Amino acid sequence: MSFLEARNVVKDYSGYLALDHVNVAVPHNTIFGLLGPNGAGKTTLIRIINQITGPDKGEILFDGRPLKSSDISRIGYLPEERGLYKKMKVGEQALYLAQLKGMSRADALKRLKFWFEKYEIQPWWDKKVEELSKGMAQKIQFIITILHKPSLLIFDEPFSGFDPINANLLKEEILNLKREGATIIFSTHNMSSVEELCDHITLINRGKAILTGEVSDVRYQYKENLVQLDISGNLEQAYTLINEKAEIVSTKSVNGNQSLQIRMPREMDVNHLLKLVINHCDIHGCQEILPGMDDIFIKVVNENKK
Repeated sequence: MSFLEARNVVKDYSGYLALDHVNVAVPHNTIFGLLGPNGAGKTTLIRIINQITGPDKGEILFDGRPLKSSDISRIGYLPEERGLYKKMKVGEQALYLAQLKGMSRADALKRLKFWFEKYEIQPWWDKKVEELSKGMAQKIQFIITILHKPSLLIFDEPFSGFDPINANLLKEEILNLKREGATIIFSTHNMSSVEELCDHITLINRGKAILTGEVSDVRYQYKENLVQLDISGNLEQAYTLINEKAEIVSTKSVNGNQSLQIRMPREMDVNHLLKLVINHCDIHGCQEILPGMDDIFIKVVNENKK
C-alpha cells in the first residue's frame, strides 16, 4: 500500500489546467522523485499535499485514508523559495515554527540544541536571519523542516545554493531520515541527485504524469543497447569484426587498454559481442551502459511535446 497517493487529481486555474487527472503513488519509506520541467504542475501538487490549496477533482490519500487537516503536523515541507522571517532571530524563529507543528517548547529546545551542535551553528542562535548567508539560512530551514520528526517530508530543490561539501552533508541526512522510517518526496532538476538518492520517480509534464516507476527500471526501459568493452591485443582485427556486426561509437585509452563504447543491434547480445573478439584480444571488462536520468528526462519531455 502506498503511503501517499494522488488519485485523478485535477486543478484548474481560470482555464489553465495545472493538473490533469494526475495519479501518483508514493511507497512507504522510500525517496520518491517528483520530476518535471518548470510549469509542469509539480508545485501545484505539492501545495495540494500541504493543504495550501485543494484539488478541483480527485483526492489525496495519506497513510491509507483521505488526507485531513490534522495530517499537516505529520508533514515537513522545505519549499524552493525559502520562507524565513528576515528580521527575526534564528533561535526565536526556530522555536516558534516548531511549536506551530505541535512541539512543546522544551522538546523543541532539546532537539534544536542537538541539530545546532551537529552543524556547529550555535553562534547563530541570536543572529537575525538577514545576517545569514544563503547556505546558512537553508541549513536553518532544513533543521526546522525535520525537527518535529514528520513521517512525510517534501524537499523542493533542497541543494539549491549549497556548496558540494554541504550538499553532500544534506544528502547524508536525507538518507538517514529514510533509514529512520520517513517517506520523502524529492523535487529537483538535478538528475544526478535523482540517480543517487531516489528509489522511484514520477515525471509530470503539462499537468500530466507521463512516466513513473523505479529508477532502475526506468533507466533499463530506455536503454539503447550500449556496451563498454575494455580490451587489449590485436585491436585492428577486433575493430574490424565488431564493426561488421555493430557500431563502435567511441574509443579511448585507459591504463594501457582500449575502452570501446559499442552500440549493438537489438537482436545482438553481449555474449555474441564477446565471441567476436575473444580469440583476437584480451578482455578486461564489459558492462552495459544505461542512460542517465538527464537523457531520459529530455527524451520523454520532448516526445510529450509532439
